[in-house]
Amino acid sequence: QVRLVESGGGLVQAGGSLRLSCAASGRTFSSYTMGWFRRAPGKERECVARITSSGGSTRYADSVSGRFTISRDNAKNTVYLQMNSLKPEDTAVYYCAADRTGWGFFNDLRSIDYWGQGTQVTVSS
Repeated sequence: QVRLVESGGGLVQAGGSLRLSCAASGRTFSSYTMGWFRRAPGKERECVARITSSGGSTRYADSVSGRFTISRDNAKNTVYLQMNSLKPEDTAVYYCAADRTGWGFFNDLRSIDYWGQGTQVTVSS
């Protein structure tokens, strides 16, 4: 069992930055591909970024590529999402997720093993 707890959301002006953190419980964190999804009002949940278990490979949605950076610290059981040059369209609830196979990111989110509770990010214009 893995429990995920996000933090770091909030209100920021367009062009600003935020860093989200996701702390995971359990001793198997380093076995999971980790990532972030978001859901904007009235829209489907969207995969934003993912990072493989070792941290050796990352992938981003086109909408955030070049602005967001995902990273992880396996010693701290934590994954991060650094968000720069934020836009109003980045406003959403951001969810941390864990998937042992990695297939749940950018393919079929039904494969995701664990979800966090979400943290609100609001970008004002």
